[in-house]
Amino acid sequence: MSLRSIEFAEAYEVVRGGQGAAGIVLSCEHASARLPPAWPWPESDRRLQNTHWNVDIGAAEFTREMAELVGATAVLARFTRLLIDPNRVLDSATLFRDSAEGLPIQLNEGLDDEERQRRIDQYYLPFHRAMDRYIGQAQSANLLFSVHSFTPMYEGVARELELGVLFDENADLADAVCAGLSDAGFDARLNEPWSGLNGLMYSALRHATTYKKRSLEIEMRQDLSADANWRAQFAHTLRDVMRDVGVLQD
Repeated sequence: MSLRSIEFAEAYEVVRGGQGAAGIVLSCEHASARLPPAWPWPESDRRLQNTHWNVDIGAAEFTREMAELVGATAVLARFTRLLIDPNRVLDSATLFRDSAEGLPIQLNEGLDDEERQRRIDQYYLPFHRAMDRYIGQAQSANLLFSVHSFTPMYEGVARELELGVLFDENADLADAVCAGLSDAGFDARLNEPWSGLNGLMYSALRHATTYKKRSLEIEMRQDLSADANWRAQFAHTLRDVMRDVGVLQD
């Protein structure tokens, strides 16, 4: 099965494995560390480049690998979450994050309404329109599956879990997927290290609800998701689990 880019825009890229007719559509809201040229990096913010504050490490790679493995369509953001976070509702306090590790983020200091709207119009809205377009077209898909990753150490607290299965409205499916991953030997937990019940899987839930599909979000620990061999093992296990729970067909 081959993977190809079927649309490449300033705010997003859409890739497709095979015919893109799998039972899932994939999304990756924090796929990119890219700060577009119109916003040069402030010197004091360079500490955040290629960190978990800027990009979900390994998430884009896994999204592409999974799309190719199962023959799915995937929508990936092409801008850093520090510019604007597409996995947040528009009135979220962290739509434009103002601090990280106790220090201000200069990129987002003193934003006026015009600058906020500029980022919304040029990046946030085009990404979500692409999500709507491709999910709406995927008539055979019954699940929107959002791919994220988390840092193994957050604000001085170590995280031992390997995988989080986040859900809001689809608890039974999340429970089945989490149980399947646990049975395969992964330390997988429901609604950890964040909870899908707290608005932190906004993108997947929003678009799945619009098109009457189910939604889940996976969180991978970044020391693992950065490893290509681990990602390959996990992708094959996840495919098998999704077959077992009826999301994917043989």
